Amino acid sequence: MALDLILRNARLAGDPADVPLRDVGIGDGRIIAIESDLAGDGEVIDIGGRLLSPGLIESHIHLDKSRILDRCSPSPNRGRDHMMRVAAVKPGFTVDDVYRRARETLERSVMNGITHMRTHVEVDPNVGMVSFEALQQLAADYRWAIDLELCVFAQEGLTEVPEADANLVEGLSQGAKVVGGAPGYDADHAGQITRIFELAREFDVDVDIHLDVGPTTDDMDIDLVCDLTEKYGLGGRVAVGHGTKYSLLPADDLRALGARLADAGVTVTVLPATDLFVMGRERDHAVIRGVTDANALIDCGANCCLSTNNVLNPFTPFGDSSLIRIANLYANVAQRGDEDELRACFDMVTERPARLIGCADYGIAVGNPADLVVFDAESPPDAVATIAPALYGFKRGRPTFTRSLPTLHRPDEN
Repeated sequence: MALDLILRNARLAGDPADVPLRDVGIGDGRIIAIESDLAGDGEVIDIGGRLLSPGLIESHIHLDKSRILDRCSPSPNRGRDHMMRVAAVKPGFTVDDVYRRARETLERSVMNGITHMRTHVEVDPNVGMVSFEALQQLAADYRWAIDLELCVFAQEGLTEVPEADANLVEGLSQGAKVVGGAPGYDADHAGQITRIFELAREFDVDVDIHLDVGPTTDDMDIDLVCDLTEKYGLGGRVAVGHGTKYSLLPADDLRALGARLADAGVTVTVLPATDLFVMGRERDHAVIRGVTDANALIDCGANCCLSTNNVLNPFTPFGDSSLIRIANLYANVAQRGDEDELRACFDMVTERPARLIGCADYGIAVGNPADLVVFDAESPPDAVATIAPALYGFKRGRPTFTRSLPTLHRPDEN
């Protein structure tokens, strides 16, 4: 068999524990064969029983405002002016500046096993199309390592900001595949949400909205999003990010929400790193977590994802671009630790975001693109539990990174 590469002795992410190790053969950028003792030409990498997974999917990140702590510090004393701090420095963004910072975050993401990414791109009047231009170029330059999808996004209001609306239209005209906004920063929540859906229908693109962020369950907008998703036939193509208010719902109400999301086809993307950092700051004790129990929503039939959101900025002054770390953080906060629950956490950075972004040929199957990552783990639950490092990455069969494991130098071996 003519193969370019054989990954030998792999434990496939979707296999039960009692399934023997298998070999994966790759040719012309695709998976050609999956079998034991695979024979063929080409390079062989023996991964020694480690976990072979489809590439991870980062479904909600802000590359354009990552790595700005040098000019924009977090609020001291648990302050709450994160958005104002970022807004103040956006006029100083340049194409080269955004490209450089986003590239560093993107490269670290690739080296942590991410092969697909959706990034929000702010097009408010104080930044215009600067970030969009930079990230369009970045997407083209790094196609060898990652598929980067742009969501044009109004962060600071839309219904009374004609230039923001015009910039959304411009980005969609230039090929953006997703449109979004943040109704919480708009005087007219319903007006902004309705306009976003109108644009999605006009340009036949997906919707991804920052929604229902706050310390109470008052004034939630999710019902309108579900109604418009059904009205425009966009089931499976709509996501809401954050949803911190859902973390405050009683169990019965959360189950009802899960059923509504499932019926409408609306995905919830939970962002534990950012929401843990920014939520509950109005309290001096019994601080709320603000992290929705995605496992509970999944149990009701809804789709949910886990994602990073921000890296090294006032909203989240941390981050190593590791989705496995995000999944582990979420599992700790949501108190989900048995094998099935941890497997669901792994699914929320692989299979579930693949559904959201429409990757029909995603996964380890013959004929699919060879977008793969090897983790130093025995199973998906093990990878989440141990924050397992990614050791090899492949995009369309081409190696994208290699990470060496550390060596322990015992006294009797020196």
